[in-house]
Amino acid sequence: MKSKKKYKKELLKSLKNLEAAESATLKVMTNLMLLKEMKDNNIKFKKGDVFSFEDDIFDYSEDKNVRILAKLRKKTMNVMQKLVENNSFKDKELKFLA
Repeated sequence: MKSKKKYKKELLKSLKNLEAAESATLKVMTNLMLLKEMKDNNIKFKKGDVFSFEDDIFDYSEDKNVRILAKLRKKTMNVMQKLVENNSFKDKELKFLA
């Protein structure tokens, strides 16, 4: 029984690490894309401006590196989803994914 809890704890730790990696990848992709495309298209934001987008925007970026990172992020998210589906986690254990 103890090893089962330890196993589940390790799975949750892995999910937390994957979530942190996914979040960091999204931040990098967004920054890279905005830096290049804002410069190329002379786009400027003022304080308080809001920029919203759909995930698939990265798939169409002119920057090859952004597209590669987008593929990695999608794979990471798929792995996370499979780990959640294949294990019986309680909602409170997965709050960090919300």
